[in-house]
Amino acid sequence: MAEFVSEDLRGSRFERVDLSGASFHDVDLSGSRFRGIALHRAVISGSELSDVEITGEILNVTINGVDVAPLVEAELDRRDPDRVTMRPTDPAGFRAAWDLLETLWAGTVARARRLEPDRLHESVDGEWSFIETLRHLVFATDSWVGRAILGDPSPWHPLGLPWDEMPDTPGVPRDREVRPSLDEVLELRRDRRARVRAVLDGLGDESLDRGTEPVDAPGWPPPRSFPVRECLLIVLNEEYHHRLFAERDLAVLEGRPS
Repeated sequence: MAEFVSEDLRGSRFERVDLSGASFHDVDLSGSRFRGIALHRAVISGSELSDVEITGEILNVTINGVDVAPLVEAELDRRDPDRVTMRPTDPAGFRAAWDLLETLWAGTVARARRLEPDRLHESVDGEWSFIETLRHLVFATDSWVGRAILGDPSPWHPLGLPWDEMPDTPGVPRDREVRPSLDEVLELRRDRRARVRAVLDGLGDESLDRGTEPVDAPGWPPPRSFPVRECLLIVLNEEYHHRLFAERDLAVLEGRPS
């Protein structure tokens, strides 16, 4: 086991490093930036947190004896009632959620079109560009609808973009250098949205809890059965949150000098 005692590691970079089970005592992490970090079952005690910003999935997070996750969820729902729509329980609710997403995304795309085309390939704070965000949503739809629900063992379009931490997998595209136009990606998105709409239009009450047939081939998701409900909720979650990320970054791009 490596030990770092009284070391000056300021400005160090850690990427794809396994620190699970590590112990930190009397450590200064001021100004640190964490991205794509897993903190499952972490215990933090005797610490000072001020001017800290945390975004991500929060579940069973206790601060000073209080589980803050339900409080955060309630406040986010209050600020944006659309979040509640993204947790449907029946086929009509799923269709309503998809209707809302299509309307919201239409506004976001219209906003993006007001920027110079090159701006849509620019990253903000190391995040995906607008074009890459759309490409990732193509990958998400191909994975959870094309593969998991419809059973296509290799549904991915070459422009699809997996999440950065996904291991390289034979047959799954990951081209970060290609620069398709907005219209090219939107045409692909229209096709994938139509596939989702067809699945939603065919939903019955009993089909939401039906298990998918495992696809025995390399790729994502893993070759096991998933409830159809879970697959569709993942798609809604991806569409909803990545639009918020896109809106956040478009605001920054709009303020950048030409």
